[in-house]
Parts: sequence; structure tokens; C-alpha cells
Amino acid sequence: MRLSPFILTLLPLASAFPLDIPILRSILPRDLTATTQNDLVNGTPCKKVTVIFARGTTSPGNVGESTGPPFFQAIAALVGTNNIAVQGVDYPASILGFLEGGDTAGGKLMANLTARAMTQCPDTKVVMSGYSQGGQLVHKAAKQLSAAVAAKVSSVVIFGDPDNGTAVGVIAPSKVLIVCHSGDEICKGSIIVTSDHLNYANDAASSAAFVVKAAGL
Repeated sequence: MRLSPFILTLLPLASAFPLDIPILRSILPRDLTATTQNDLVNGTPCKKVTVIFARGTTSPGNVGESTGPPFFQAIAALVGTNNIAVQGVDYPASILGFLEGGDTAGGKLMANLTARAMTQCPDTKVVMSGYSQGGQLVHKAAKQLSAAVAAKVSSVVIFGDPDNGTAVGVIAPSKVLIVCHSGDEICKGSIIVTSDHLNYANDAASSAAFVVKAAGL
């Protein structure tokens, strides 16, 4: 990535301050490939779209690397990099959590982050999304939303959903996209991970188009 001379002059200023500076955060280049995203909690200005994302089991950071980042980049390609905010859900993403149907505390945190996004940025379009065990968290979180918050969710996208076939709380089915490959045994209630569970980056573009259409952008 080539940085403009103006941006280069800002870098020493940014490094000189130990605290986050929202105006610099809004100017400096976004890295939607990173495995950790904290736009909601770090003072990033409100964006047109806010994605609350829960990563899969044992994935790095708080959004993982195989599914979340390609999805975020695909949305950015349609709405512009400066029009998307991403907040990962910080939860253990352990194998035990998956076997128990999804981490309970993680589901509660996701519900809280979803409500916070709407309060903090009233005009943003909130997207609830997750991959694998992260999908279990989406289901758990959706059940904990108030009717008012659930109605304001712009869209839901779940990749490799272990709870495939079940409703996502009271969120309207027309707002929900479940992406499950035919050979993905996780989507069929199994604990066997096949190659079809590991390539959801291939669905990033079509899933992003669903999000943008649902948001009316």
C-alpha cells in the first residue's frame, strides 16, 4: 500500500501520542485484513455499516482470518472502506464452547455490542455475523435482543452455521442469510470439519451484496 505524503506526515504525530485519537483513526488507512477489529470500542467515528462479527473455533484475534476479513473487504468494495466499521466479539472460541452449543458469555457480549452499536451510532446499519461457533453466538445473541433492537438489525449473515435450520431469534427471515456448503458437515449437526467448512471466503462477495441490499445502500 502506497501512502500519500500527507498521511506520512501524520504517522510520527500518531505514534507520539499513547492515546487513540479518533480524527487520526478516521484518516489513516483501514486494515480490514487484520484478525482483530475494534471499531466500536476504540473511538472510531460512526460509519454507514457496522458489522458485529464472531469468529470460529480456535481462530486468531477477535474476527479470525479465513472468513471475516474477506467478508469485510467485500462489503468495503461496495460501500467504500471509510463507510464500514467492524467490531469483533472477544470470547475464548474454544472447542468446548462449540461442543456446548456456543460460548454463553460470548453470546451475551455479542448482544450487548449489537445494542451498543445502535445507541452509539443511531444511523448505522448493524450487521450481525459469525462463522462456525461464531454462528452459534449469533443465534444466542439474537435471542437476548429486545424486540426493538432486533427490529433494527439490518441483516444477519452466518457462514457454516452449526444451528442451520433454526430461526435467528425474532429477526425477520428476510434479513437473514445462512451460507452453508453442501459438503459442510458442521451445517448438518456433525462435529466433523471438512474442506467445505474452510472455504467460505468464496462467498464473501455474494454475502456482501446481500448486506448492502438489505441496508438500502
